[in-house]
Amino acid sequence: MLDTSMLAFLAAPFVASLILTGIHAYLGVHVVERGVIFVDLSLAQIAAFGATIAMLTPLASGDPHAPAVYWISLVFTFLGAFVFSTIRSKRARIPQEAIIGICYAVASAAAILAMSKATSESEHLKDMLVGNILAVSWPEVGKTALLYSAIGAFHFIFRHKFLAISMDHKKAEQSGLNVKFWDFLFYASFGFVVTSSVAIAGVLLVFCYLIVPSVAAMLYADSIGKRLAIGWSMGTLVSALGVYLSLQLDLPTGATIVCTFGLVLIIMASVRPLIQRHAVS
Repeated sequence: MLDTSMLAFLAAPFVASLILTGIHAYLGVHVVERGVIFVDLSLAQIAAFGATIAMLTPLASGDPHAPAVYWISLVFTFLGAFVFSTIRSKRARIPQEAIIGICYAVASAAAILAMSKATSESEHLKDMLVGNILAVSWPEVGKTALLYSAIGAFHFIFRHKFLAISMDHKKAEQSGLNVKFWDFLFYASFGFVVTSSVAIAGVLLVFCYLIVPSVAAMLYADSIGKRLAIGWSMGTLVSALGVYLSLQLDLPTGATIVCTFGLVLIIMASVRPLIQRHAVS
């Protein structure tokens, strides 16, 4: 059983995980529909590379949470967003996913090279991959909630344009919509989310929050509304279970949540045929 002091300690990480679930499950719908599954992983790695570079400058003073680290990481993410928004074309000789994969590989290798010049490189590598969500503070949770609320409002206001581009890129082009411009706005806002999320949760956990709830929702629903409901519900339950298991088993929280996402997705995929068979009968 968890006592009151332990619940108070877990409150901020759990609320942070709910905030991550809220924004990433929505963005995941767009990413899956666009067929650019690894764009989040690539942008997250680019953000982590930017943060690593920032750590090597005097501006950071060795503090991974210094403002300079965030802003330099954000600049790197915007550069990645600009590249991804300009390469999407039906007539392109090279698939967009290939460019995204190359960017991920290069950013990963560059981050490792940069970390080789930093002190405590193994610890920094671990934080970059799985983060340390248990260390999140209430001020960080508040700032993240305000930022994601603003981005959520932005996407809600222009939801028809973003959904048009994600659901049917060719039709959106034919309608006269400036696809490259709105693609850049999508990836730029996405970059804000990824940069903040990586600082809290690490690359792998951010990727799971984005993709796994959306993939699980696609197993059971076709409409956007139902997918979001399933994705948000799954993200909430997995976050609570992952945090609880990490505490009870004394395991790293980020890695535990990632593995819990994978396990729950396997269970949901296994149960789906049984539910379909029951529905038919």
